[in-house]
Amino acid sequence: MEQSRDPLKRVEKDLKKCVKCGACRANCPAFTAFQREPAVARGKVALAQHILKDDIELDDQTYVAMSKCLLCGSCVEKCPNEVPTDEIVVAAREALAQRRGLTTFHAAVGQVIKNRTLMKMGARMAGLLGPLFFRKVPETSGLRLRFPVPFIGNKRHIPAIAKKPFMDRHPEVIPGEPGKPRIVFFVGCMTNFVYTDIGEAALALFRHLGCTVIIPKGQQCCGLPAMSGGDVATVRELAEKNLAEMERYEADYVMSACATCGGALHRFYPLVVGKRNPELRARLDALAKKTVDATQLLHQLGLNPAETGAGDAVRITYHDPCHLRTRGLTKQPRELLQGTPGIELAEMEGADRCCGLGGTFNVYHYGSSMTINDAKSRAIIDTAARVVATGCPGCMMQLSDGLKQHGSRVQALHTLQLLARRLKL
Repeated sequence: MEQSRDPLKRVEKDLKKCVKCGACRANCPAFTAFQREPAVARGKVALAQHILKDDIELDDQTYVAMSKCLLCGSCVEKCPNEVPTDEIVVAAREALAQRRGLTTFHAAVGQVIKNRTLMKMGARMAGLLGPLFFRKVPETSGLRLRFPVPFIGNKRHIPAIAKKPFMDRHPEVIPGEPGKPRIVFFVGCMTNFVYTDIGEAALALFRHLGCTVIIPKGQQCCGLPAMSGGDVATVRELAEKNLAEMERYEADYVMSACATCGGALHRFYPLVVGKRNPELRARLDALAKKTVDATQLLHQLGLNPAETGAGDAVRITYHDPCHLRTRGLTKQPRELLQGTPGIELAEMEGADRCCGLGGTFNVYHYGSSMTINDAKSRAIIDTAARVVATGCPGCMMQLSDGLKQHGSRVQALHTLQLLARRLKL
């Protein structure tokens, strides 16, 4: 029993900070969808307090209630008492996993993301069978009950798997000009296996600036899908592997073009792994300090969008990924886009609101995920933009799914894809 309490013991002082004022309700996307107290931040804190006291039954309802969080950080930003609810939720999920075991889904997720070979095989199979299987299962099929995963169905729109992963297309070191920055590129799973054009755009932009780009071949998944289910052991394993890979090269920056991956390296590695493993803390902190988002670094290095992004005139809008917004990275992508010839930026209402993906939240609560996304889709459509730009491949998938379900032809693209239009011709 003591083992299940340990994760929450680490945040016990933070649990006491919550005064149950309810300020979080107005900013919580999960509450928007569920309209129930357990879905909001103060409800999660109260539940975590009971888990710590061991005075409630850890049944399925407890697990479901704690799963109703996107880890978007909105409540943390708006909390007058600075309660780190995202850290508390991670600790509570870890405690539940230790006591009850991982769910079948998250156990499978952990095995896949820890094995790059298995992930490649899965990507190939999905690329071959996805169009034949996932979108053509009848509503009456028993497969929907046996495999309760939102990918099985006719409604959801799933992006195609790339024929060849991004990392298999390039050497590990792509030399730049003497004296220019050396950049380690943390690619991320979505960019590697699905949206490879994001990787190509990043490579084109940083080579345009004369940078040496290093793509360590042994890098792994960032681990956040495992963290969502309380599988912190897998997060540590992946963090150690990624840390060792990033440290193999002397570099000025560790760059990510995925807001989620960047959030893992910059925030969650020190916060989750570092606190539980003090022997890794200094190294993880050093990695966090070097970690930058691609648009942040392009802005810092003085990219002139007029040189790189010329193309046909297009009206766009911009969606703030949660893991960029919580790092204060909202100005840089907008300034790069606004300085790009041919681009007209039209701000949408609620640009900083979560799109509803939330990693595995989208798997367990797909309907609610799309309820959250509904307001985002409508806001995008209302701008009359042809493109919605963002800095997260996961957000791209979610935005594209929602827009297509609204019958919209608005295209979801990564900011880097728009900035590199001329360079990719």
